[in-house]
Order: sequence, then C-alpha cells, then structure tokens
Amino acid sequence: MNHTFKKTAIAMGLAQMTMMLGAATAQAQTTDNTAGTGSAINSADANKPPVSVVVTGQRAALQSAQKIKQNADEVVDSIAADDIGKLPDRSVTEVLQRVSGVTIDRAMARNDPDHFSVEGSGVSVRGLSYVRSELNGRDSFSANGGRSLNFEDVPPELMAGVDIYKNPSAEQVEGAIGGLINLRTAMPFDYKGFKAAISGSETHSELRKGKASPSTSGMVSNRWKTPFGEVGALIDLAYSESATRTDAVQVEPYYQIQDNGRTVWVPKGAQWRSLNFDRTREGAYGALQWKPNSTLTTGLTFFKSKYKMQWDEQAIFGSADPYAIKVVDGVYGDNGALLKGTLTNSDPTKGINFNNDTRTAWRKSDTTDISWNARWRPNDRWTIVADLQKIRANTHSVDSTVATGLKMPKEQLDLTGSVPTISFDATDRAYLANPNNYYWAFTMEHLDRAKADSKAGKIDLKYDFDSPVLRDIRFGARMTDRDSTTENSNPSYNWQGITQDWMGGLQGKLAYLGDPRFSGSTNVHSFNNFFNGKIDVPAVAFPDVSLAQGYPDSYAKLHAYRGILCAENGTTCDPWTQATFGGDPRGINQQSEKTKALYAQARFGFDELKYPIDGNVGLRMVKTDSHAAGYTLFSSSATPGPGIPVIVPFARPENFDNSYRNWLPSLNLRLKATDNLQFRFAFASALSRPDPSQLQAYTKLTQSVDNNSQVVSYTGEADGNPNLRPITAKQVDLTAEWYFSRVGSVTLAVFNKRLKDVIVKQTTINQLPDTAGVLHDFTTTAPVNGAKGRARGFELAYQQYFDMLPGDWSGLGLQGNFTFVDSKRTLYNGVYSPYCTGAAGGAANLNLNLNGCDTNGTTFGNLPLENLSRQSYNLALMYDKGPWSARLAYNWRSKSLQAVNVSGTNGTDGTDTNPASATFGQRNLAWGVPTWADDYGQADASVSYKINDRIQIGLEAQNLTDAKYKVLMQQSTGMMGRSWFSSGRRYTARLTYNFE
Repeated sequence: MNHTFKKTAIAMGLAQMTMMLGAATAQAQTTDNTAGTGSAINSADANKPPVSVVVTGQRAALQSAQKIKQNADEVVDSIAADDIGKLPDRSVTEVLQRVSGVTIDRAMARNDPDHFSVEGSGVSVRGLSYVRSELNGRDSFSANGGRSLNFEDVPPELMAGVDIYKNPSAEQVEGAIGGLINLRTAMPFDYKGFKAAISGSETHSELRKGKASPSTSGMVSNRWKTPFGEVGALIDLAYSESATRTDAVQVEPYYQIQDNGRTVWVPKGAQWRSLNFDRTREGAYGALQWKPNSTLTTGLTFFKSKYKMQWDEQAIFGSADPYAIKVVDGVYGDNGALLKGTLTNSDPTKGINFNNDTRTAWRKSDTTDISWNARWRPNDRWTIVADLQKIRANTHSVDSTVATGLKMPKEQLDLTGSVPTISFDATDRAYLANPNNYYWAFTMEHLDRAKADSKAGKIDLKYDFDSPVLRDIRFGARMTDRDSTTENSNPSYNWQGITQDWMGGLQGKLAYLGDPRFSGSTNVHSFNNFFNGKIDVPAVAFPDVSLAQGYPDSYAKLHAYRGILCAENGTTCDPWTQATFGGDPRGINQQSEKTKALYAQARFGFDELKYPIDGNVGLRMVKTDSHAAGYTLFSSSATPGPGIPVIVPFARPENFDNSYRNWLPSLNLRLKATDNLQFRFAFASALSRPDPSQLQAYTKLTQSVDNNSQVVSYTGEADGNPNLRPITAKQVDLTAEWYFSRVGSVTLAVFNKRLKDVIVKQTTINQLPDTAGVLHDFTTTAPVNGAKGRARGFELAYQQYFDMLPGDWSGLGLQGNFTFVDSKRTLYNGVYSPYCTGAAGGAANLNLNLNGCDTNGTTFGNLPLENLSRQSYNLALMYDKGPWSARLAYNWRSKSLQAVNVSGTNGTDGTDTNPASATFGQRNLAWGVPTWADDYGQADASVSYKINDRIQIGLEAQNLTDAKYKVLMQQSTGMMGRSWFSSGRRYTARLTYNFE
C-alpha cells in the first residue's frame, strides 16, 4: 500500500467518523434547545422562545466565516478576525495555510531553496501559484510580486478577514486560475457607533536569544448624525518587528565514483550556515464614509503597507573535486549512497575547498492604495455602484556577498541521523579557527528596484426582479491602466573571483590573510546554540559584515589584491568590473498594460422545487493590450567569406505590442436538499496573465561558424517574450456542504482544472535579413505558451464545537481539513532525452531545464507542476468558554517540487554516459538536479484570557515541536537530503484593550 493511498484512506476514514459524530451532535442539538449553537428546534419546542447567546472570540470568527461560505454564490472559504486587528496567525501567509486547498512556500524566494522563510512566502491554491490578490474586492499587488501581493508584506493587524474564491463568477475580476484571495478591512459603518482598541505584543525567538520583537496596533472608528447625513471615520495603524534566526546544514550533490572497486555515490562535501533575519512591517489604513440619504452611500479609503527586511548570513560551502575524492572508512547503503565516512582529496595539496561567505541583503517595499466607492439605489429595483482606484508600489533591494576560502585536509560525515553530522578532529578545528589559513576568494553583488502604478475604474449595475425565478441581472464594465518598470543589475548576480587557483596571472599565489598586505577585516565566528544546541560545528573565519555592506568601495579594495600579486609575477590582470545598474538595456524591463472588461450575469432561483435550486450564469469579456519597451542585440563571430551571409551587427531599442481577447463564461448552481445540506456545481473559464518578468523584451541573437565544417549557426536567447498569451483553464467544482450547527459543518469539494498554454522555456524563431535581403531563422530560447496541464483532486473540511458535553467541556471544538491534488504537465513539443547533452547549462539546454539532469548524465523527466503538494492537511483543537479561548493547530503538507537547475545543485562536470555520444566517458556535461521541499508539519498554539470586557491577555507559540524543514535532491540513487533548516520556537505575549 503506497503512501498516497494510505493518507487518502485515513482522510476518508476521518471524514466518516466526523460525519457520524456530527450526526450525533446535530441530533443532540435538535432535542436540546439550550445548546448555544444549535441550528434547529424540534416540533415539541416550537412554541418556546429561542435562547439568545452572544458568542465572541474565535467561535464568533468561525461562525462568521461559515456563514459566508454557506450563503455565497461561489465556492469560497473564509477566515475572519476574532477581534479587532487579530487574525489567528502572525502573518497573512500563515493565516492562509489554514484554509483547505491552500499551501505556502517556505523558501525565501522562488528558485532559492538555500534560504528558509520563517513566516512563509508564496501562496498556492489547489496546487497552483496562479493566484490573484484583492484588497476589499479591488486588484492589489506588490512591485516585486508579479501580479499579486507579497502577502508577507501586508500587516495582518489591519485585516478584518480573508476570502478565498476557488471558482470565480463573471462579475469577479479575471486573473485567477488557482484562486482569488480577497483581503478585507473594516469600514466605519460596520460598527453601530464608537469602537476602538489598542494591542501590543512582544515575540521572542528561541534561536535569536536576546532580540525581542515588539508589535503594536490600534484602531478607532465612529459614526455621527449630521445635517448633511451620516458620516463615519476609521483609522487603523499597525507596526511589527520580527527577529529570527535560521540554522542550516547542507550536503552537496552526489557523484558516481569508484571506491575499492565498487561503484558508489558520494557527495562532494557538506557545510553549515546561520542566518539572522530582521523584518519591520508598518501599515496605515483610513476610511471615510458618508450617507447623505437612504439611497446613497459613498466611501474613501487609504491603505499603505511598508515592508523592510535585512538578513545577515555566515555560510560555509565545502566541496572537493568530485572525481578526486577519497573516502576513508566509507559505509554505504543498499543504493550505493554514502552513509558515513571521511572525505579527503587524493591530492593532499588541494584538500577540500571551503568558501566562507558573509552575506547581507536588504529590501524595502511599499504599496499605497487610494480608492473611492459610491453605491446609489435610486429606487427599489436599481443599484448602481461606481469605483475608482489608484495603486503605487515600489521596491528596492541590495544583496552583497564577500567570501574567504581555505583548503581543508579532511571532513567527516555521518548521514545516518535525522540531521547530518559534520565532524572535525582537534587539529582540523584549530586549522579552521586560524585566520592565516584563509585567502580572499570572491565577491558577488545583486541590485534591483521596481515600481508599478495602476489606475482602475469600474461601474456595476444591478436590476432586481419581482419574479419567482429571476432574482436580478448584473452587468458592468471595468478599465485598467498599469505601468511597471523593473531594473536588475547586469549580470544579475555578479560572481567574480578575487584570488582563485584557476585565475590567470596568479601562478598559484593567493591573497592569504597571513600576508600583512591582505590581513584584517575578518572575524572568527562561533556558531553558538547551533540547531538549538543539538549540533556542534567549529568556529570559522569570516569577512566582516562591513565589507559586504561597503559595496562597491570595499569590493574595489579586495579585488586590487589580485593586481598586487599579478604585478609581482610580472603580469597584468584584468581589473574588477562591477555589475551595471541603471541604463543597461538588459537589466531594464518596461511594461504597460490596459484592459477593458464587460460582463453580464443573471441570478436565479427555483424555490418551489422539492429541492430548491439557485445560482448564477454569466459571461465576462476582457480585452488586454500590452506594450513592452525592449532591446534587440545582434553579434557575429563569423569571418566574412564565400557562403557566409553577412548580417550587419546592431544593438537597437524595439517596441512590442500584444493584444488578445478572452471570453469567460461561468455557471454556479446550488441545490438545497435541506436547510442545512446543500450541493454546488460550478463551471468557469479562467485566465492568468503572464508575469511582467516573463514579458521582458530583451533578445540577444548570434551568428557563428564551425571552423571545421563551415556550417553557419543562428542562435539566440531571450530574457522574456512580449507576445505571450495568458494561461487559460476550464474548471469544474462539485461540493457537498452540511451545516449542522452555527459553528459545525462537514464539506467536501471535488475539483478539476484543465490548463492550456502553460508558460515554459522552449525555442521559437526570430528572423533577420542579411545584406542581400535574405531572411535567416535564429533558433531562440524564450518563454513560450508551450504546455498543457491539469490539477484535480478534492478537499474535505470539518469543524464543530461540542456543546453537548457537560460543563466547561462544552467549550471544546475541533477543526480539520484535508486536500489531495494530482497534477500533470505535458509539453506541446516534447524535449525529453534519456541522456543529458551539452556543456552549457543555460536556457537553451531545454532537456536540462525542463526534465533535470543528474551528475551521471541521465535525465529524470515526468516532473509535476512546481510548488504542488499532493496532500496537505490542517488539524486544530479549540477551546472557547467564558473568558478563555485557546487553539492548538497543526499544519502539514507533503513534498513538492521547488525548481530544477538552481544554484548549488547544478554544474558543468557531469559524466557523459551515453554510449552513442562522441564524448562518452568524459566529464563535460551540464547537469542540474530537481530540488524538492520535503514533507513538513508545524504545530502552533495560542491561549487568551478576557479579564473583563475591555482587557484581554494572550500567549502564542509558533513551531512548538521545533520542526526541521528539509530540502531534497532528486538523483538517480533516490531522493537525497540537500538541506536541513532549524528556526526554533517563537513565543509571543499579547495585551489588548478595547474602548467603549
């Protein structure tokens, strides 16, 4: 019985038990009208007055969210704040992961599996990252977040609730295939009168001892009767800090080598690192509402979020020449992979090369949203809503690394435990702690900045019918105008050696710290309390943080060391060249986009049927016009001669326009079997437009000639493709929903999304004329709409408070959900080859980038969609009774593909094992293995006590079990461990004061 089947069977068994328990509870609540959350009163009690019970805290939040789900026209899940400024988690991403079908990434950035995000990063819905974000029903985004918000940038204290729409209707703004996530804030008219609260908290990280993280928020709202009508005003402010630390142990990719006549798999080294992360998040929200009369309500909102982060890292990278590794006392598993042993170099003078990085990175981002809305009801039939919005988003980032290096004689590995053990004897530890053994190795810088502006306007009209079937007709129009500019340094990550063995002019000399000319600006760093004291790693000499922060002046000083050594050898070395930033066409991506949308939607109901049916049917038409300002570069290495066409080299700016129209029908049906049991059917066509980064219009074309065959080659590489079309989907949902109490339900949703025009990197044709006017085809690697796919599965959710239990036990509740998603991607033009080819690992190596290649020259293929877990679940034990409220929650997701061919798990020294290859046996292949996020579960808890109607205190804990996050490498010998991350526990104390 495989793992997937067992998990599914467990989930279905749990569902059966919860349905039986829910049935018993519903029966108990039917026969006992004293139950505070009972939803039914039997006929014998029909003449008794109902008991009125006011619920608060998380029970009230769950009741509100359940009501939204039950009464919605679409398939939707919600989370509501259980008090002013208090969603149930520390970040919006952590809140979202509690919803069935929603998972969050833990990598700090996509394509960067080497850095862990404590609060989570990207969001996927039903296994798909094609997610749209809204703020109060309006489009919202971050400058560096593609088309959606970076949810970790948003202060959760400003949110009143979050809605996740999983199959949109025609009246909703297009752009969501995975799901539409709407963040809701409060409005003044949401409250009967004056309402105000302040809260403060302080968080301590177990690993980041001595660094407290304060947070505070405050909201005040009121409404007044005036001679000009009713007026309301609301102000909400939030500020929070987070200081965390993440420790990591990493193992390098495995290579196939010979050890005592046996073919084995051995990693080329292992290393460790520690990262301190500091985040500041600020938010300001204000709202004004005016109701001059009973027919007109208008409102103005201002929302601003500011996000600032900095992280400093000390990281060791240890790797040897994989084909010169010598294993002493090696122990291997049945698959031939090393379990434990001592790694050395067969050439003792070279040893195991260690690079010791000091890396600092910071980012500042902000988003400002100003919106106006007016709702006019001129009579009892017509409702007219007008809406205007303006968004401005900015971000700026610098990432800087300075590294020393040394040559370690040996390294002892033990990979048999839950976390690898890297050991050094006393001699090795002394060697590591001596700065004189280190040399200046390399620097690497990256800079980026981006800004995006958007203006949107829409008008919606609704006409209510007095009809037994037709409820209303809604129709409207929406227009948007969006501009964005992104600038990256070129090269994006500019790695340059300071002194390396292979660098010309040095003649084997390196800039050792023991030389007074090159000494200083380093420190010996001790990894105290590493992995919460569970792992002991030695102290290592690192560059001072000031060197990483001092770019570019500090870089220029370090790279001058090479010039000194070259001069001693009577040679001249090329000077250091810093990355260009600003003005370089390759680093600039300018996009503009305008959309025009029209929709019509009818709501209907057949209430006289034995099983009433209601729903809506609609059609949305949207036209997209995009413009990209780009650059095309052509160069030739061909020497003019007979049979060689002449194309004049050029570098010129070019503009690209793209336009497409999409028709998006939708149908939502609901059948009510009883007042508490209902079924839904939903069908819709949906789209997700390409991210601006995929539309960049920079293309480099090259003409070259093989000197032996005189064959002319025409190739190219594009950073983006301004002619991309949107990804589209046909999606179907079927749900069964049983609401057996006000906070009690069992729901099942089955879904199927069929994707078309998924964007992948493949080849396309660019044409250029020669001097004779003959067009030549340049085979260019670029993003194209080159695949189709699917995501299908089911979601099962249950929640209930056990009000039938006696006394204080009646405050107990249970909430859980389980999601299963199966995915598949099929290329329109397959590029699979069983063996890897090519010495270059760039975008043109399609088999490598789409299917992955191992160090032994074989290909993987059949990879799923990225960031998709087949299974995920949440389980929460809750308590609400009197002044006490508590929750113990556990979130889990199965492994998911992160990326293929990313830094650290790729190279160009793979062995060619293709028997038909002319270079069979040579170590000249580009390789890149797929990396996967392993199964991960985390337990969090909270408890609060309401001292009186005004004061509430609370304690929260994240990652109670000190769970370790693990990254895997897919290799021919199996799923091998790549990284193990420990972030420790976090504890928060909270105080809230409500004003009356």
